[in-house]
Amino acid sequence: MTEPYYSFNSYLRGQFSGRVRRISLDAGFSCPNLDGTLSQTGCIFCNNKAFGVNAGNKATIETQIKDSIRFYGEKQGVDKFVAYFQSFTNTYAPVAELKKKFDTIRKFPQIKGLFISTRPDCVDEEKIEFISRYAKDYLVWIEYGLQATNNRILESINRKHTYEDFLRALELTRKYSINTAAHMIIGLPGAAYEDIIKDARNLAGRDIQGIKFHILSVFRGTKLEELYNAGKINLLSEKDYVKIICDYLEIISPGTVILRLLSNADPEYLIAPLWVNDKARVLDAIKAEFAKRCTRQGSKNRKMKDER
Repeated sequence: MTEPYYSFNSYLRGQFSGRVRRISLDAGFSCPNLDGTLSQTGCIFCNNKAFGVNAGNKATIETQIKDSIRFYGEKQGVDKFVAYFQSFTNTYAPVAELKKKFDTIRKFPQIKGLFISTRPDCVDEEKIEFISRYAKDYLVWIEYGLQATNNRILESINRKHTYEDFLRALELTRKYSINTAAHMIIGLPGAAYEDIIKDARNLAGRDIQGIKFHILSVFRGTKLEELYNAGKINLLSEKDYVKIICDYLEIISPGTVILRLLSNADPEYLIAPLWVNDKARVLDAIKAEFAKRCTRQGSKNRKMKDER
């Protein structure tokens, strides 16, 4: 039985023959929401060490790549890789610095793709044009941390950018034909079911190639931990998440790549919900829900207008 959604694995297998692994990298970038430019406290949920394999790794980018290629090659026999600049804001530097860091991948013929995670308020035309040059040799994606399309909710999580910032970044990125993805968090404080579905409808009407889903999770050392311990936030149950994610996927385009459906986390940092780390069970539950509905991704998709 085929998957009821367009998975990242299916997409990569369509781009390359054989299995491909994504290597998460910490390139030593900072974030304007942490260094005082916008804020010193960051988003209320942020702890990069909780979900980035190499987050906080002080080794060089070259060493991180070498170690990952060796590990996946020996353990899984993988010989094709995507370099994923993941930790913090990976366009938050002058182009000269970006070039020095991104060019590290050219030392490794096994690397076939360049994926860059960043904020939508940290790109401009010079940076996007520069990144577009890698498309001659690599599969290139930029992943923007949007999280929600409601500015009230973005403000409540101290995101320090707006939905309009994302729309401007998206227009600029697509101008240079770079594959573009949005990171979305399901279950944010103050986000009702209707807000989440509005997010889906807004994205369904946009020229995006992928979505990466996160379930709101409480990590140690965050403002969200304080709110959770004070009983000021509620987290989604596994059952509710399965229902919501299926509703969401039915709305978006069937051609949108689902870069991730569930964000598991390092148990050392994860406080709740603990069910996120039982990934196989949750993914099976999502597939079972689709089978029960006799639907799949895009079943309710149509040309959507922005519902701001």
